[in-house]
Amino acid sequence: MASNVLRCFTDFFVYETAKSVVVKSWTVGVTNRFVQLLIILYFICWVFLHEKGHQLRDTGIESTVMTKVKGLGNFNNRVMDVADYVVPSQGASSFSIITNMVITANQTQGRCPETDKKFTCKTDDDCNKNNSSNIGNGILTGTCLINTGKCEIEGWCPAEDDSVYGTPMKEVENFTIFIKNSIRFPLFNVNRGNFNSSLPPSYLQKCNFDSEHDPSCPIFKVGHILKQLNQSLDNITKKGGEIGISISWKCNLDYDEENCNPMYFFTRLDAVFENSKASKGYNFRFAKYYHSEDGTEYRTLHKAFAIHFEIMVSGNAGKFSTVPFMITLVAAFTSVGLGRTSTKQRNLKRYQALCRSQIDPSRVARCQSKLWGRAQMTQGPFLLDGRSESRGSNKSMRLSNNYLFLDF
Repeated sequence: MASNVLRCFTDFFVYETAKSVVVKSWTVGVTNRFVQLLIILYFICWVFLHEKGHQLRDTGIESTVMTKVKGLGNFNNRVMDVADYVVPSQGASSFSIITNMVITANQTQGRCPETDKKFTCKTDDDCNKNNSSNIGNGILTGTCLINTGKCEIEGWCPAEDDSVYGTPMKEVENFTIFIKNSIRFPLFNVNRGNFNSSLPPSYLQKCNFDSEHDPSCPIFKVGHILKQLNQSLDNITKKGGEIGISISWKCNLDYDEENCNPMYFFTRLDAVFENSKASKGYNFRFAKYYHSEDGTEYRTLHKAFAIHFEIMVSGNAGKFSTVPFMITLVAAFTSVGLGRTSTKQRNLKRYQALCRSQIDPSRVARCQSKLWGRAQMTQGPFLLDGRSESRGSNKSMRLSNNYLFLDF
C-alpha cells in the first residue's frame, strides 16, 4: 500500500512531451498549413479586429436624457402648442405627442345612459346580466332606459362616446425633437455628450439630423423619423403608435476620445400589433377639472391618441489592457498547436492503416508497437515519404511504394 502511494506521488512530479513524426507528404503538409492559416485568420480578423479581444471593456454605461419638442399644430380649429400636446411636460426620455383626441366636455357626477354598444337593452334583466362588468363608463344601476335602449350608469355624465374622432393634427410631421444625452464610462472615467458643447446656438437652430449629411445634429424631425420607418402619417396620427429612438455608444478608447460619438437607430416598437383588431395604436385618457360658481365640480375628459417616443441608450467602451491581450494571445497559440496536433493524429491513423493493409489482423498491435517503438529508438523523426530512416538499424522496417513492411 505504501509503495503504491509513493509511486503515485513520484509519478505526479514528471514531465511528459510528445515525440514528433515528420511526414513528407504534400497532401498532409498542405492540409496542416491550411488549417493553421484558418485559425490564425480567425483570431486576427474576428477576435482581435472585430471583437477587440485585446481590450478591457466597460459595459456599465451611465446615461441621462433630456428632450424638448417644438412646433405648432391645429386641432379642431384650435392652435396647439407644446404645452397642449406633449405629455408629460418634464422633458424626460419617455414622452408622447398627442395627434388626435376624443373630447367629452362638461361631465358632472350623476346618472345617464351608457354609450357603449355592449350595453343595449330591452328590459332591466338585460342590464342586470352585466352588473359585474368593468368595461363601461360607470357603475350599472340595473335599470334599462327604454327611450334610449341603453342601460343606465352612475358616474361622470354624459358618458364618453369614443367612436367620434376629430381631425388628426397633421402638422406633427414638421415638429422637431431636441435630444440632449450625456453618458459616462466609469471604468475609464470618460464623459461624453451627443453633441459638442462648443457648437454655436445658430447651428442648433437650423440643423436637422441626417445620418449621411448631418449625423452630429441632435434635432430630429418627426417626419424624417416616420420616413425612415416607412410609416404612414395618416395612420399613426389617427390611432397613435410607439416609436423607439436608440442611441448607441460604441467607443474604442485606444484612439482619441473625440472619436467616441453616438449612432442613432429608429424602430416601431409596437409593430407586432400594427394590424391588430383587438388593440391597435397608442392612446390614454386624462381629465381637466373645474368648479362652477355654485361649487359644482365638472370636468372635460380627453381620450388622446399619441405618438409615444421611448429613447433608449446603450453602449460599451474598450481600451487596450495587457491581461486580456495575453489571454487571447495564449489562446491563439494554443489553437494553432491544436491544429497541428489534429494533423499528427491523422498521421497516426495513416500508420495504423498501413499496418492493417499488409499485416495479418492478429499482428496489427505488434506492428504498431514496433513502428512507434522503433521511432523512439531512432531518437529523431521518422520520415514517411516512400522510405524509412532508421539510424539504429536498417532491417527492422522498410516502406516501399507507400506500403509498410516490418521484419519480425
